[in-house]
Amino acid sequence: MADVQVGDGSGGRRRAVPAPAGKPTSRVRMSAAQRREQLISIGRQLFAERGFDATSIEEVAARAKVSKPVVYEHFGGKEGLYAVVVDREVRALLDRITTALTAGHPRELLEQAAMALLGYIEEETSGFRVLVRESPLMSATGNFSSVMNDVAHQVEHILGAEFKTRGYDPKLAELYSQALVGMVALTGRWWLEVRKPRKETVAAHLVNLAWHGLSHLEPKPTLVTTGGR
Repeated sequence: MADVQVGDGSGGRRRAVPAPAGKPTSRVRMSAAQRREQLISIGRQLFAERGFDATSIEEVAARAKVSKPVVYEHFGGKEGLYAVVVDREVRALLDRITTALTAGHPRELLEQAAMALLGYIEEETSGFRVLVRESPLMSATGNFSSVMNDVAHQVEHILGAEFKTRGYDPKLAELYSQALVGMVALTGRWWLEVRKPRKETVAAHLVNLAWHGLSHLEPKPTLVTTGGR
């Protein structure tokens, strides 16, 4: 409690008197929804740093400054927290990619898909690390492979229509969609660690290979969708 300096009425020295006691400050309690979001954020970071197996409920609780039962109350255990984190990342990545696919030309669509994935890696690095790390068996349908399979199915429909127009066998669209998405996805995992060159350059070279093939590579490819050509 701080002292207040007051005069003695005669112009002399000021003396200290105790300041009136105020109300004690109390910590603002989080609502259940706020606490849940906090735990999800902490879990996302820990799963990204250490993976599922090396992350413990004790550490999640410690970082949140709550007891373990609070975490169990919200998620039922580590598996439940992990499932929520992965589900959110899956939806975020799929939404980002599907929203980006607006062009009408297949080359531009490929550029948009590559840029969407690389943009997610750049801006949501922790989320991407959660998806590409080895996950427990219970999440076999909610990891990076399943996300890329979903994207490949969307690309398959685009390629199928294009193949019909060009007189190619539309049954091969699935094969080509898996090849194209796999190429972009594996390159994205590599770029996650090196971060060089910049994502626009990486995307341009991916499209260069996919569109022209090894025998007709452009020496200095650029992106059509960003006005580089």
